[in-house]
Amino acid sequence: MKAAVIESVGRAVVTEVPDPTPGPREVVVEVAACGLCGTDLHILQGEFAPKLPIVPGHEFAGEVVGVGSQVTEVAIGDRVAVDPSLYCHECRQCRGGHNNLCERWAAIGVTVPGGAAQYAVAPVANCVRLPEHVRTQDAALIEPLSCAVRGYDILQSRLGAHVLIYGSGTMGLMMLELAKRTGAASVDVVDLNPARLETARRLGVSGSAAGADELDRPSGWDVVIDATGNAAAIQDGLERVAKAGTFLQFGVADYATRVTIDPYRIYNQEITITGSMAVLRSYERAAELFANGVLDPDLFISDRLPLDSYPQALEQFTAGVGRKIVVVP
Repeated sequence: MKAAVIESVGRAVVTEVPDPTPGPREVVVEVAACGLCGTDLHILQGEFAPKLPIVPGHEFAGEVVGVGSQVTEVAIGDRVAVDPSLYCHECRQCRGGHNNLCERWAAIGVTVPGGAAQYAVAPVANCVRLPEHVRTQDAALIEPLSCAVRGYDILQSRLGAHVLIYGSGTMGLMMLELAKRTGAASVDVVDLNPARLETARRLGVSGSAAGADELDRPSGWDVVIDATGNAAAIQDGLERVAKAGTFLQFGVADYATRVTIDPYRIYNQEITITGSMAVLRSYERAAELFANGVLDPDLFISDRLPLDSYPQALEQFTAGVGRKIVVVP
């Protein structure tokens, strides 16, 4: 079969690889679409320490075309979205309910072959059937949405909060949509990319600007969310949190990224700084929200490119052009 392969640091190609074979409790999915994510760039850059080469792609959906000998939950022909999370269920973190922090953490498309291919293997437990009205190609959005849902689980947002989001790429826009639906009094968005900021305005924001200084909230925001992973944005965001507010590190920063905190201010103003890592008991809820129209796929997905264009799609994503980019095998 044809697949994208990150062969080595900085090098991605499209080539032929062996067809996958399912284990007893696995299925083979014919991939309809696979989204690109910042994680893919980190793998390309040699971070997250996967063993290269690897077939990337952890945001995908498709049709079941093969089932293992012990699979009864789905059948050939079912359309499914796939949760890429792979947990050991044995370590201290898994036993404590923090599976996303598993000491043997793995994921389809990160540590084992993923969905940037014609076919992919997944545990049947990770597959969620799609309702008839959901287009299979659009369902690649469910995985990033499940990360956003996990982020809001961490925030435990109260009604009437004033929210500031750094970044209006796919994840920032998803956090915007969830903020609007969790009772925020206002949602402001900051981004240096005018095209992406315009998309945020189309979705409906209280304020939008290239910098927080342009927004009218001198007392700060109750919730500040970084969806960029950029050191300058993170540093600025930490200084915008209101008293008793919360800063959520949601964007994936490089390993070497460093910022400065003010311990006295954190103590004196009771500021919470927290993070959200991937997916935890949020994939099925995200699938239901998606089926109920929480996102407009035609607005979120800006580019649908053939699998053969995967290296070019990575270049476009790196350049910040467009919103969600998906490849279609």
